[in-house]
Amino acid sequence: MIILPSPGKLDEIPNESPVSVSEGLKFELLTLPVDQKSVADGDTVTVYVSSTDPIVSSTLPKEVSLAAAKRAKARENKNYTEADALHKKIIASGYRMINVQNKEVLAKKFRIRLSKMPFGKESHDELLKMVEGKSLKVLVYAEDRYGRCVGDIYCNGKFVQEVMLKKGLAWHYLAYDKRPELAKARFCKPQWENEAKQKRIGLWAAKNPEKPWDWRKNKRGGN
Repeated sequence: MIILPSPGKLDEIPNESPVSVSEGLKFELLTLPVDQKSVADGDTVTVYVSSTDPIVSSTLPKEVSLAAAKRAKARENKNYTEADALHKKIIASGYRMINVQNKEVLAKKFRIRLSKMPFGKESHDELLKMVEGKSLKVLVYAEDRYGRCVGDIYCNGKFVQEVMLKKGLAWHYLAYDKRPELAKARFCKPQWENEAKQKRIGLWAAKNPEKPWDWRKNKRGGN
């Protein structure tokens, strides 16, 4: 996990990305409120971003925009069968109509891979507790082989990965963090992962905590 921005400046989300973050930053997302089903495990969050967002609007397919308009008309005429069929077409294209304050919003789906490895159910529960019902700020740095955006998540001014590391609910995972700042950040004191180790909390409460890659292997094997 990248440790950005620097400790002591994490209580609030800066209006502009810090200089140390901007290098390697591909784009920034401001999401619609996250629901319970959006957190599959402790390291992936599915989010939706309004089609009015510049990142989304610039690549919005015409057929999706047209399907959304036709669906609105079908619902107005109470033709719910047609409306449902059009929504399935929208979903298949990677978008969805999201109800926000009793108003439907066309939004694009993004799967966000946090640059850390989770610690089983505890990690999932803590992540869900932090983000459910909240709009998030996501700084995206890369895309993994599964098409997920790899990035940092901020929620209500808190850097989510920092919270997870300090509670011993995540591992510092180098495979997904190859940004140049990481080499320096790893040796900053106090290091967030080391804080949890010293307090022996979360996964560090065990003498020999299961490594995340072993945890994932066992999970896939049904163990």
